[in-house]
Amino acid sequence: MKVEPLAIPEVMLVTPPRFGDARGFFSETYNAARFAQAGISDVFVQDNHSLSAAKGVIRGLHCQIAPHVQGKLVRCVRGAIWDVAVDIRVGSPSYGRHVAAVLSAANWQQLWVPGGFLHGFCTLEPDTEVIYKVTDVWNKDCERGVIWNDPDLALPWPVAPGEAVLSDKDAALPRLAACEPWYTL
Repeated sequence: MKVEPLAIPEVMLVTPPRFGDARGFFSETYNAARFAQAGISDVFVQDNHSLSAAKGVIRGLHCQIAPHVQGKLVRCVRGAIWDVAVDIRVGSPSYGRHVAAVLSAANWQQLWVPGGFLHGFCTLEPDTEVIYKVTDVWNKDCERGVIWNDPDLALPWPVAPGEAVLSDKDAALPRLAACEPWYTL
């Protein structure tokens, strides 16, 4: 397993080994001991799976606040996504900055997004499936979000604004500046 800290070192790109032969392949995508050795010792309590039918679907930017803060281990098992994490920890030297990676079925990479970050992704291909492990259960009262195209964040989404496919809920999210601080260091 290869683990690479990104420009915001708490967010990590994880590449599990994949062993192939004439039958197909085998991959151990998660191993608690190996992840702990790499600095990811959080306990996962739930797995989520999404299918996005169209290219240009944006899901996010989402997070959960205390007492149900979620870290996420995200992987794409069909198609491809542009996956982004935004640091919203007040007092962090990287507050308001983002890191992103392309995750795909072909590159087999995963992104570790710890609590304290907004998370979102945009599908790069139709019929894209994403599976992610989370460190706490979904809780409606703790769910928060920021509009995907917040001009203060200036995220380089790989889709034109008029072509983005959003849920009504995500399309109505506020800008980060209008939100109270959710995380502090």
